[in-house]
Amino acid sequence: MSWSHRFFVLVALATLNAEIALAQAPQNPAPQKLTLKEAEAIAIRNHPQLQAANLNALAASEVTTEVRSAYYPQAYGDVTGAGALPNSRIAAGLLNNPSVFNREAEGVSVSQLITDFGRTANLSETARLQASAQQENVQATRETVLLQVDQAYFRALRAQAVLKVAQETVKARQLVVDQVTALQQSKLKSALDVSFANVNLADAQLLLVRAENDVKASFAELSQALGYRDSQQYELADEPLPPAPPADLDALVDAALRQRPELAGLRHESDAAHHFAKAERDLWLPTVSAVGVAGVVPDRQIASGLGDRYGAAGINVSIPIFNGKLFSARHAEASLRAQQQDQNLRDLENRVTRDVRVAWLDAVSAFKRLDLTQQLLYEANQAADLAQARYKLGLSSIVELSQAQLNQTQAQIEETSAKYDYQIRVASLNYQTGSLP
Repeated sequence: MSWSHRFFVLVALATLNAEIALAQAPQNPAPQKLTLKEAEAIAIRNHPQLQAANLNALAASEVTTEVRSAYYPQAYGDVTGAGALPNSRIAAGLLNNPSVFNREAEGVSVSQLITDFGRTANLSETARLQASAQQENVQATRETVLLQVDQAYFRALRAQAVLKVAQETVKARQLVVDQVTALQQSKLKSALDVSFANVNLADAQLLLVRAENDVKASFAELSQALGYRDSQQYELADEPLPPAPPADLDALVDAALRQRPELAGLRHESDAAHHFAKAERDLWLPTVSAVGVAGVVPDRQIASGLGDRYGAAGINVSIPIFNGKLFSARHAEASLRAQQQDQNLRDLENRVTRDVRVAWLDAVSAFKRLDLTQQLLYEANQAADLAQARYKLGLSSIVELSQAQLNQTQAQIEETSAKYDYQIRVASLNYQTGSLP
């Protein structure tokens, strides 16, 4: 064999080994392990809604600086050049008749608000309260995101648990089909029994298909709650069951009215609306400002007797007299909007009270369901065992066994779901009372 042939053989063997190694390598990496606390931390860092709320709050805080800028001097630089006909004056336009000279000049203008009798102060307080409301909105968005994560996490755990039940059900009913088929072949059971057993198996297989789909859907929901675009697969850690819901409902309502960030934010917005109404009322008050100008006129080709420098200062008092009821309408509009915010706050308090009561009732019901589903599963298992024993002894029909198996599967699903349903209800109750971490 020539060297060229040996070379091609070695290359072919290396390529074949690489393909075998690639085929044997796992195509899907192992799912990442994830706890509830880790999921919440990922969502807080990653969720776009929370990032958008943070950016909105930062933008709102800049408005306060914008409004407060009226308290500080305003300085401007001016560079002016003008050409005019000899001995010319501007004759048209209102009542002014100033002289115009050929000139080129540079200067500065400085103005300082002395007082506007509270309007700027109220506008500044309005901006501060609106910024505080946006900060509360950040907290409200954070709690909403955490609630979505908690609910999606427990729904994924529930879907996985139901999938395990479905898989075990398919195995158990396949075993029954095999046994009944063998008995039918031995002329100990009828073809009808085999048909019933196959129907039960098909029903279990349908349950398995639905459970597999629910697992995929639950992980898609969890990924979205974490702020991801694509669906991620995780190995979720179970969480311990929380204690029973508090017995004092009124205390929960009081806590919600104190702690819910939506209420705190709307209170800030209501206060801001009232301060803005005061600011609109203060439009009728005078505004007192100090003004100063200074500069140089290096071009001496101007009217004789004028120096090459200039400077002046003065006090200006602006007093509104009549503007077609503009200020009155603005004050009335602001006052009505402030009253609207008060009613919005009252409505939200009523809705929060209702939501807390409903969430508490749901949590109490889900807690009671824990014991009931355990008892239901125990009875269903007992009935299934008895039905199977009676069927083997020929004391009952396949219909009785099928119904017992159906009840057992339903009881297993109910018992498995009850645990996670309760955790979802507790998360919702904590959200409604403003108690999420």
